[in-house]
Amino acid sequence: MVLRIIVDLVQFYIAVLFVRIVLSWFPVNPWSKLTKATRVLAAVTDPVLVPVRRLLPPMRVGGAAIDLSPLIVFVALEVIVNILSRA
Repeated sequence: MVLRIIVDLVQFYIAVLFVRIVLSWFPVNPWSKLTKATRVLAAVTDPVLVPVRRLLPPMRVGGAAIDLSPLIVFVALEVIVNILSRA
């Protein structure tokens, strides 16, 4: 029962992380209502992403940078869900 709740919470966090990843692809007007949502998503996901970002800084590709920390966290959480679901 408790294990199922943990798995559900991790899956919810994965969904939140996915929404943040998708929203990061689009510019957000600072005065739009979406700005508050992106700030909330950042506040929820940054405590996990920032330490990973310190270990693996964004890769420079030409004039842009690719941040792989969301992908690494996403995959790690999926592995954790799979392990916990089998237990």
